[in-house]
Amino acid sequence: MFRFANTVSQEALSVISVPGWHWALLVAWFLFLIIFDIVVIHRKDHTPTLREATVQSLVWIGLGVGLGLLFWPLYGANAAGQYFSGYIIEKSLSIDNVFAWSVILGYFKIPKKYQHRVLFWGIFGALIMRVIFIFAGIAAIERFEPVLIIFGVLLLYSGWKILAHSEEHEFDPAKSKILNFFQSVIPVTHKLDGHKLFTHVNGKRVATMLFIALLAVEITDVIFAVDSVPAILAISRDPFIVFSSNAAAILGLRALYFVFDKIKDRFWLLNKALGLLLIGVGIKMVISPGEIFGYPWFGIHIPTGVSLATIGIFITATVIASLYITPPASHKEG
Repeated sequence: MFRFANTVSQEALSVISVPGWHWALLVAWFLFLIIFDIVVIHRKDHTPTLREATVQSLVWIGLGVGLGLLFWPLYGANAAGQYFSGYIIEKSLSIDNVFAWSVILGYFKIPKKYQHRVLFWGIFGALIMRVIFIFAGIAAIERFEPVLIIFGVLLLYSGWKILAHSEEHEFDPAKSKILNFFQSVIPVTHKLDGHKLFTHVNGKRVATMLFIALLAVEITDVIFAVDSVPAILAISRDPFIVFSSNAAAILGLRALYFVFDKIKDRFWLLNKALGLLLIGVGIKMVISPGEIFGYPWFGIHIPTGVSLATIGIFITATVIASLYITPPASHKEG
């Protein structure tokens, strides 16, 4: 059981009592969804239509919301509120991942019908990395609460960077030193062999461009996790809530990718909204400790209900505004 200093409202620091079999059931449920998706729904490689991707995305959102509704009778209203706040934040911030994936898959010229396969393994790896980030973040805050200030400043910087430089947050495969290093040490063929990540050329086992694209996807997830995990830890410090909301939001990103890939230009304000959202969450995290190194600090806690309502209204308003406000680029073209 994690314990924290009483410098922040107990609502934020509360850790729900979760039996071990609840953890086992939650992990089994997510594994079932992953396997069902790849074995049944996407057994055959194909390019999803906008309608198909939209329906699948709505189903994933429904499953995420349904899980949150179970939290209410099982763990209480506060736990459910923290789950939904974390879910909405992760879903919103994941839009940045979607834009980055579009750049990556386009750069490596991955055919549409194979993109889901790359993203499937990318999501699988993302879940594992998020678990590591989540428990590492909670452990760091537990042992050294001023880490909250570091996380908060990091979110403020990330938010400002998105607002000030709309292109800088995008992952550029050509400039990635890590990706270039992997390509220099791993034998790669530019010929595809279906949806295989590895194949054989002249009797030698080599990686296909799908594998290189997968590496790029994983690298971007590490980059974006630096923003999303601290943002959720500003809402809740309970590992069960943070992991479940994170995983539920991430699992639906494959379907969401194919939706946004077709309509991303219509919701041009979302990127700016994400920058403001990170700044808001960063401020919330910075002002939450009651004291730092023994000196009095702000000790201001924003109730979960207020956070949830604010995030929901803000994202909804941004989506609506994107439909009615003409993008600046359109003015120039006109």
